[in-house]
Amino acid sequence: MNQHLWLLTLAQGLFFTNNVTFIAINGLVGLSLAPVGWMATLPVMGYVVGSALSAAVVSRTQALWGRKKSFQMGLVVAFFSCALALWAVMHQWFWLLVGATFIAGYYSANAQLYRFAAAELSPAEGREKAVSWVMAGGLMGAIIGPNLANQTKNLLGVPFAGAYLSLMGVAVLAWLVIERIDFGPTPPPPPAGQVQRSWGSLMRQPVFFVAALSAALGYGVMNLLMAATPLAMQTCGIGFGETAMVLQWHVIGMFAPGFFTGHLIKRFGALPIMGVGVLLNFVCVAIALSGIEVQQFLIALLLLGVGWNFLFTGSTTLSLQGYAPQDKHRAQAVLNFCVFATMAVTSFASGALVTTSGWDWLNLGSLLPIGVTGVALLWLGRHLHLNKPQTA
Repeated sequence: MNQHLWLLTLAQGLFFTNNVTFIAINGLVGLSLAPVGWMATLPVMGYVVGSALSAAVVSRTQALWGRKKSFQMGLVVAFFSCALALWAVMHQWFWLLVGATFIAGYYSANAQLYRFAAAELSPAEGREKAVSWVMAGGLMGAIIGPNLANQTKNLLGVPFAGAYLSLMGVAVLAWLVIERIDFGPTPPPPPAGQVQRSWGSLMRQPVFFVAALSAALGYGVMNLLMAATPLAMQTCGIGFGETAMVLQWHVIGMFAPGFFTGHLIKRFGALPIMGVGVLLNFVCVAIALSGIEVQQFLIALLLLGVGWNFLFTGSTTLSLQGYAPQDKHRAQAVLNFCVFATMAVTSFASGALVTTSGWDWLNLGSLLPIGVTGVALLWLGRHLHLNKPQTA
């Protein structure tokens, strides 16, 4: 760890302060403003659809202007999108709120690249730990995000309007943090004769394909259950204070392992750690199906967070083996597009399923993508074993 990695860790924490606050309030605000109940999570869906559609644009801006300018552009967008969301809530405009969260997706598409920037700010032998430590900065979001939502929800007299105002301040602070980070010189454009690999060519590589699949499905399952949790707990008659606490422990589970996940990956390899993440997701669903008391929500969401950390950190480090340095912007855009597109589907599905079919069916449905991820990891492990160079 060096000064710039510590600052990037702080920026990651501020990003997830924004993320966790959005998740804590957008479904509930959407439920209060939506014309019909199943549309409650459309503001959450707008956020990730905006992220998915911004992935290619962000890749281009990072290649042209470098990490710092692109990251700061994302934070300017974050500030104004939160201002627009504040206006929408104050005037009770549901579709304007959806539009504001859609625009905010550009910030998310930028900030999701912090973990790749961490690998570039570290020597090659330490990049697994650098990625893991910077992701651990999200622990700050676990502590601040739910409390920020809870403490500011009635600040302006309209439920949760104050939370959007506070996130404008978070964006300003994050901009100042990024300003102090030296990401190195902007790399020159590739030579005229050098052709970057296509999206299809990248995805045909087994290592990169499984990394992208695991990142997408791991994030998708986490988002499916997390986005629905505030709605499910409200339906069960549980107050927002307890909901904020459950989300806080969930995000602690997402990021606290970052202090040692890199060490585990360095020692045992990415695939075994990702396999443990899959097993934790199965245990999470089993506990969620066992009851609807606060402790069941809390333990299930905590395990869901730890499982996500193992899968997402593992898939990030695994993906680094799947592309050359000149292909990094395109490869990272492909990876993030897969994640955001899956999250868009699960954001919509979470609200629709939990309001029509219930919490149990939502959890049962999540078993399919968890199982697919497990099968993909087993297949890649066998493929790498069969293709390992033979020694004399």
